[in-house]
Amino acid sequence: MSVTERQYALDLDAQDPLAKYREQFIIADTNVCYLDGNSLGRIPKKTVDIVNNYLVNEWGAWVVDGWAHWIDEAQTTGDLIGRATLGAVAGQTLAVDTTSVNFYQLVGAALKARPGRKNIIIDSANFPTDRYVLQGYAENLGLKLITINNEEGGVAEQERITPEILQGYLSDDVAVVCLTVVQYRSGARNDIKAVTDAVRAHGALTIWDASHSAGSIAMDFDANGVDLAVGCTYKYGNSGPGAPGWLYVSNRVQGELQVPIQGWFAQADQFEMGPDFEKAKGIRGFQIASPPILGYRCIQSAFSMIEEATISVMEEKCARGTQMMIELYDAWLSDLGFTLMTPRDAALRGGHITIHHPEAKRIAVAMRRFAHVIPDFRQPNQIRLAMSPLPTSYTEVWDGFQRIRDLVASQQYEKVELDKSRVT
Repeated sequence: MSVTERQYALDLDAQDPLAKYREQFIIADTNVCYLDGNSLGRIPKKTVDIVNNYLVNEWGAWVVDGWAHWIDEAQTTGDLIGRATLGAVAGQTLAVDTTSVNFYQLVGAALKARPGRKNIIIDSANFPTDRYVLQGYAENLGLKLITINNEEGGVAEQERITPEILQGYLSDDVAVVCLTVVQYRSGARNDIKAVTDAVRAHGALTIWDASHSAGSIAMDFDANGVDLAVGCTYKYGNSGPGAPGWLYVSNRVQGELQVPIQGWFAQADQFEMGPDFEKAKGIRGFQIASPPILGYRCIQSAFSMIEEATISVMEEKCARGTQMMIELYDAWLSDLGFTLMTPRDAALRGGHITIHHPEAKRIAVAMRRFAHVIPDFRQPNQIRLAMSPLPTSYTEVWDGFQRIRDLVASQQYEKVELDKSRVT
């Protein structure tokens, strides 16, 4: 059966071992094709009950006595994230703060652990926050920030940083290399183990940003020898806007690292309130302050679902779903001015694909306004479309692509007048 027949998608849904999870999410309008789970995941229905129970029966009933129950939830929730999505044994993942704060913390710790080294490496297609944080560190500490040009016209194909590309920038003067598991724009996937091994051979540390991969692909941090990583929980993790992020510190390096913000939750004898800081052993030594329990309830609800579904099965659905997207692109969109920015090999991509069009911004707005398809626009002219493995159906993807085809073929998007909204 051809991918251009809707029955093709219906058959995939009938065979999908994850299909049962779709009905466990709140879907306010079933006519909307929501293909932006790589930016913000849908809310699980049980999250509403879990949060309400926390408000009434925990905070409401226990008040301050609740801290006897809540005090270590940054660690237990981190362990859930670690085993459900990261391939990490307990004691290495902490659910805490935001991705940006966690990235700042781990970069500072990594630089301090490699004194005398003057170089930091990042890529130009990396997420803005990561680039900005490193720019600040380089300026404040007098370090050299080396930026690999992996955007259009640069050294990399579809933004992928391979060990071969990286070797041209590595030296024994490099302190830390910061890369993303899945490139946020192109959707290209980097080789965690090969890159980490290449960096380690020069005595440097690697920090991986897994914000666009956690909950869509298996990363096997422990098996792949990852040193440090950060990520969020509100994309494929379905934990809500502004939900706490997480950081991962391998057991191998926990003892040699000290983060720059020394909060009282990282104090060895926390409630002694002593005059001097003494770092707690283990992953708690990387925590700053009081854990946001309300956010943890959202994470616990969503990531328990991921753990039950298993990340390996979720990765298979992402691969199959993005493959269907690419085949529909070939059949319907390639002749309408679109260009595919994402690798065709499933092993080289994450849970979303990116297509380029000169009128991408107007098309993205028109998709929402006229076609009831929710995409994600990224500068300069890119539209991202995601297969979020638990709430998204194959038929939803198929319908969305058909609507994109009709919208662009009819030139209906030309009716759009762009506003000045900061959100894209």
